[in-house]
Amino acid sequence: MPVESGSSAAARQAKQKRKSHSLSIRRTNSTEQDRSGLQRDMLEGQDSKLPLSLRSNLLDLFSQIEREFENLYIENLELRREIETLNDRLAAEGQTIEGADLAKGALKTKASHSTSQLSQKLKTTYKASTSKIVSSFKATTSRAVCQLVREYVGHRDGIWDLSVTRTQPVVLGTASADHTAMLWSIETGKCLLKYLGHQGSVNSIKFHPTEQMALTASGDQTAHVWRYMVQLPTPQPVADITQQTPCEDDVDFSDKDEADGEVEGPNDCPSIRVATTTLRSHQGVVIAADWLVGGKQVVTASWDRAANLYDVETSELVHSLTGHDQELTHCCTHPTQRLVVTSSRDTTFRLWDFRDPSIHSVNVFQGHTDTVTSAVFTVGDNVVSGSDDRTVKVWDLKNMRSPIATIRTDSAVNRISVSVNQKIIALPHDNRQVRLFDMSGVRLARLPRSNRQGHRRMVCCSAWCEDNTTCNLFSCGFDRQAIGWNINIPALLQEK
Repeated sequence: MPVESGSSAAARQAKQKRKSHSLSIRRTNSTEQDRSGLQRDMLEGQDSKLPLSLRSNLLDLFSQIEREFENLYIENLELRREIETLNDRLAAEGQTIEGADLAKGALKTKASHSTSQLSQKLKTTYKASTSKIVSSFKATTSRAVCQLVREYVGHRDGIWDLSVTRTQPVVLGTASADHTAMLWSIETGKCLLKYLGHQGSVNSIKFHPTEQMALTASGDQTAHVWRYMVQLPTPQPVADITQQTPCEDDVDFSDKDEADGEVEGPNDCPSIRVATTTLRSHQGVVIAADWLVGGKQVVTASWDRAANLYDVETSELVHSLTGHDQELTHCCTHPTQRLVVTSSRDTTFRLWDFRDPSIHSVNVFQGHTDTVTSAVFTVGDNVVSGSDDRTVKVWDLKNMRSPIATIRTDSAVNRISVSVNQKIIALPHDNRQVRLFDMSGVRLARLPRSNRQGHRRMVCCSAWCEDNTTCNLFSCGFDRQAIGWNINIPALLQEK
């Protein structure tokens, strides 16, 4: 009687596995039509406000998802059988792969050279199949300290934007949907001044680089330039709002919302009702505005798909920057050069170059798949763009054909900011989180958030303050408050 060799037996076993796998798939496909017909019959007998065609399409999509999971399950079973076979072979040669060691990707190789090669191949295959899924969400082992220092409460509606003055006295400015802009003492949290000149939501606030002037953009289709004079109150001891909290990336804070009561605005806060300069010419909401270097010109971005360049002294329109296919969402100017970047709902951002008075060039960048919510310059030669496609990309101005770093997140990203000194990107999210990344795309920390501290609604904007030791990062959101944070990122962590 002929004896079957080991190689032919292994080949026959592998052939039977492939055959059983193909039979399982054929069984799935053969019952698919009967199953879909039965489920459509069930749909006709159920009460629903959805049209039958829409429900049928949803059913088809869920069926496809189910088939995918079924195929993955079958492949998983086969992989498990192969692992058991390999374990049997290793056990015969004096070595066994433990399940815990396999999960960690660590194989204890003490056998022959052939066994070591087999173990290394298994290790590489296992790690490659899992690293693609978890690489974007890998947590760091940081102990970055993020302390909530102060809350700035007084607006009657959500806060869209905030900014910190570049000159003394250093104050915080907020722009709110309640038609007002407010200036705050960073140290005490007291409102110093309220601007009441707009007839619509105030969507943006930026401060003049050298003078006590503010620029606000509004839903009333105008941008206002107004002067302010404030006197800082005597600093009070910082209240211990919260203990210093390590920015844990894996802590699952409570998502329970607190009831939003009516917030009484500061009644004793001085107010300004008349703008120094009113900039008109947009035919839609002015969503953002910023000062060009030198402070003699400003740029505005509007829902009328255009950005306008104005002379502040004469209020005249210098240039109208057109080309975007949909509404603009943000604009930003370079801190030292005459460069402007505009972002739009058309999934692009554009770089406008005014360094040469005779030539105004524009470059279009298509790096995102959804609305570009903001694009900002860094002090160096970089542009950082954020989008509703849940990504943030870092670009090099000298070569912007492709990003030098891509950050993938789990929620849409709103108006980002970059620290000048530490080169840290602060990402405010729709899901109420604020995350910190370095310029290479490595996540450094996540600001603590629970039902007792942090934001309870969408976080709209973030802004760094390099000259303040108490609060060096600010965030605002649609929970009607701005928050001052003290961020301490260890130097070793930033070098990772």
